[in-house]
Amino acid sequence: MPSKILVLNSGSSSVKYRLYSFSETEECRSLTAGLIERIGEADSGVPDHRYAIVEMVRSLESQNYLRAGELLAVGHRVVHGGESFNRAVMANDRVLDAIRTAIPLAPLHNPANLLGIEACRERWPEVPQVAVFDTAFHQSLPPAAYRYAIPDEAYREHAIRRYGFHGTSFESIKRQVSKYLGQPADEIHLIVLHLGNGASACAIHEGKSIDTSMGMTPLAGLMMGTRCGDLDPGVILYWLEQAGQLPAQISSCLNRNSGLKGIAGSNDMRDILARAGNDDAEAQLAVDMYVYRIRHYIGAYRALLPELHALVFTGGVGEHAPAIRSAACRDLLHLGLHLDEDKNQTTVSGLAEIQSSHSAVRIMVVPTDEEGEIARQTLDLLPGNPLQSDGRSSYPSIQQ
Repeated sequence: MPSKILVLNSGSSSVKYRLYSFSETEECRSLTAGLIERIGEADSGVPDHRYAIVEMVRSLESQNYLRAGELLAVGHRVVHGGESFNRAVMANDRVLDAIRTAIPLAPLHNPANLLGIEACRERWPEVPQVAVFDTAFHQSLPPAAYRYAIPDEAYREHAIRRYGFHGTSFESIKRQVSKYLGQPADEIHLIVLHLGNGASACAIHEGKSIDTSMGMTPLAGLMMGTRCGDLDPGVILYWLEQAGQLPAQISSCLNRNSGLKGIAGSNDMRDILARAGNDDAEAQLAVDMYVYRIRHYIGAYRALLPELHALVFTGGVGEHAPAIRSAACRDLLHLGLHLDEDKNQTTVSGLAEIQSSHSAVRIMVVPTDEEGEIARQTLDLLPGNPLQSDGRSSYPSIQQ
């Protein structure tokens, strides 16, 4: 009986994958993972995504992780679903057409995501392919949050609105915290800070996203590794006029040479924190700006929520930089948030509470599990969920 789900993250020049095993009697678990890089480069030996899929299958089969007939489904990360999808869906022809339509909204990601789906459909025509969208979780935003104050035709004709990203990560955090607190997922109220090289914040009310910091593109919101975050749009117009650069040049600068890198010359928070500790003024400014943005969104999102069960830090920086967590939570007792510095500094890995006894709200560090979330949503979407004897779907726990 098929019992394995493959999760695929197909990038423009790479394929990242993880294989999961499911059974009715045992916990679901991650079996193996891999990365195929430099696709299409002259000396890589991997000319295209179809060849990369062949190489992936060869590796899985040669190590006895995957045999004929064992694959239950393939779950694909798709960056942008536009306004078409608010949940995971079977990747049929209509869905692929919708993903193509959204390419202008994610020109670097959606084409590669499509290639991955198409390659897997060719390799396993009988195996269900599932698309899981980064933007889907934020389709619950109210119009007041997702609309921009620009002429209506810009939205109607060009789909200019807030979409938000990191949705699969926020889904994963919601699920984990709900289970940990014993709180129904549709009753949970959270502020989640996904802090990595890309970073965003999300306000979750009754289990649904009601606001998020990223916008139509991943450029908006928090300061990031190489992205600027929130910016006065007039800056771009002035910059274009004064510098005489092309829009593509400004775009490249805002996406690849701004954020921490633009201020401190590096996008590695570990390096920047070390330099700041040695009185490096540029590094300290980068940290101060980074934390300032985080605190801004904590305050704004606390104002949107009638109650708050937890403030959650996740992502590479959120999970592994106690100095950032400490600075972000400093002097927030008026919002019900008070950090225990000993707990904060000793947290190493796994889900942990780091608030003090004076805190009215939990402060948590929760590792995100985007690949596991894709596997769960893929399994849950399968007709009748064949691994459930009663025919109902579920979200089984997954062990890395």
